[in-house]
Amino acid sequence: MNSPEINATIFDFDYTLADSSEGCVECVNFAFQEMGLATHSNEIIHRTIGLSLKETFVTLAGNQNIARGEDFARLFLQRADQVMVDRTVMFESARATITALRESGLRLGIVSTKYRHRIESVLERENLRQFFDVVIGGEDVEEHKPHPAGLLTAIQRLECSRTSTVYVGDSVVDAEVAKRAAVPFVAVLSGVTPAAHFDGYERIAILKDVSELPQLLLVSQCDQRIDGL
Repeated sequence: MNSPEINATIFDFDYTLADSSEGCVECVNFAFQEMGLATHSNEIIHRTIGLSLKETFVTLAGNQNIARGEDFARLFLQRADQVMVDRTVMFESARATITALRESGLRLGIVSTKYRHRIESVLERENLRQFFDVVIGGEDVEEHKPHPAGLLTAIQRLECSRTSTVYVGDSVVDAEVAKRAAVPFVAVLSGVTPAAHFDGYERIAILKDVSELPQLLLVSQCDQRIDGL
């Protein structure tokens, strides 16, 4: 890996560390039903996971309904308060990966459009919250991904540089965030985005899922140290 030594790893959340697709489908279709709009299939809604609520609504309802975006967000969040945490499952590979990276001395963070309090509730349920030095959610920034504000804020709080931080995500939105922030990017294929969609983005690697991350980062760092002897 032709980059400075990595001091921190920041993750996206949905489809990177966890699967909240069941909860997202429930919340989107609840909102659409309450608004008298046609509901959508699981597959179509899955493609919007990771987008802001505004972008999700426009993607699913079209620009002709853009004025109703606030109603959608209110109803989505109303239902999310009831079901989202319970219907979010951490990927099996997440715990071992998080533990390995933390034990190696890396600082860890999460930057997501999902609300921070929901992410933290899932992490606390799984006894993983203590591994993360910073969690930035949708309520913490005025501009959502692909705007780099959340990622840059997390790096600042970790007291790391952009070049010594890696951002890990499953979508081209995540790749665009890393590009705009000038942060090294690692793509994972644990979501619904095919590998070919990352072709237009510079990245360190494309991995099956986060289980391959410790070998990529820790072995690469070890090689760098050996080369520097």
